[in-house]
Amino acid sequence: MTIQSKISPIAVPIAAVLAAMVCFQLGATLAKSLFPIVGAGGTAALRLAIAAAILLAVWRPWHIRFTSQQLRTVIVYGVAMGWMNYFFYLALSYIPLGITMALEFTGPLGIALFASRRPIDFLWILLAALGLVALLPLGLGGQPLSILGVVFALAAGVCWALYILFGRRAGAAHGGQITSLGTVIGALMIVPLGVAHSGAALLAPAILPLALGVAVLSSALPYSLEMYAMPRIPTRTFGVLMSLNPALGAVAGLIFLAETLSLVQWAAIASIVAASAGSAATRELGA
Repeated sequence: MTIQSKISPIAVPIAAVLAAMVCFQLGATLAKSLFPIVGAGGTAALRLAIAAAILLAVWRPWHIRFTSQQLRTVIVYGVAMGWMNYFFYLALSYIPLGITMALEFTGPLGIALFASRRPIDFLWILLAALGLVALLPLGLGGQPLSILGVVFALAAGVCWALYILFGRRAGAAHGGQITSLGTVIGALMIVPLGVAHSGAALLAPAILPLALGVAVLSSALPYSLEMYAMPRIPTRTFGVLMSLNPALGAVAGLIFLAETLSLVQWAAIASIVAASAGSAATRELGA
């Protein structure tokens, strides 16, 4: 028996999802260093523009032929990707990375729980609600969070939910090609906003290496890895793995950005992670 035959077919997609999450968190920590130079909007514009150029060169999607329904799906996917990036960086400029990720995660979690009426789901709803309330700017977790940061993170969560829903539909047949097209659409939405905010600062040679690192780690690599994994991995498994994102964000923020959280905030993040993982793990049970 060869080594390859001993590897589960699902192992590679799982590894791809884990690698995508680690890349994304590293990219987010790099992005924060760009905020003082080009702002959150400028950083989102650089990330999407450079990632779009890289992905177009790699995947060359112009040979794909779409039906009108497929084209609409790709457009919604790309628009959701663009605004998800923009709102995420705006939130990150006000509140810590781990908290931003936890609040953003309520978007896809809410979609997962909305359509279900099983008794077990009320436990996940309660856990998510407790975590969300603890993170809202009510003073429960120590120093109150910025209201704007919370609103931007929740808006990014709505876009993330749409990104997942339409990304799964769009990527079933042409994973990497769809990712590149979606990134181009997202860039067309956000780059004008970044240019209006930062102007010529976006083209400063000194920031281009850092911007390239952000684009590769935050968009080009994780989006391609996720698009590869989503059609090849059960929805339940994908959801459980993605639930680790807020915890990874909190750890990355602590290690690389020196963002310390209160015990209540750590508990709130853990509550949202548990709600998301539990929802994903039980989603197909009793269906």
